[in-house]
Amino acid sequence: MSLDSYVLTAVLLGFVVSWLPRIAPFILVKYKGLPDIVVRFLKYLPVSILFALTFSSLLSEKIGSLPQVHWLEVLASLPTFYIAYKSKNLLYAVLTGIAAMAVIRLLF
Repeated sequence: MSLDSYVLTAVLLGFVVSWLPRIAPFILVKYKGLPDIVVRFLKYLPVSILFALTFSSLLSEKIGSLPQVHWLEVLASLPTFYIAYKSKNLLYAVLTGIAAMAVIRLLF
């Protein structure tokens, strides 16, 4: 086995190993549905991911010190949280956050 075929085999096996876990759930769910409790859990996933990303951008941490607050981001998050609470629409909340941060960066 030459070096070229060895590398090609390694790349193809790496492709299969990384592709299979990503595609297999879609194939399995297509033919066998999910339980109701899993479906209810998955409905909360976009909100929890968005909250985790938002919260991590409001604070920065360093080992050995308390978390530091990014005040401009906190200021931009206030109208974003308000719109998210009132409209219950993540798209409106994201657009409000983008617009609020753009205005704050323009002013400061």
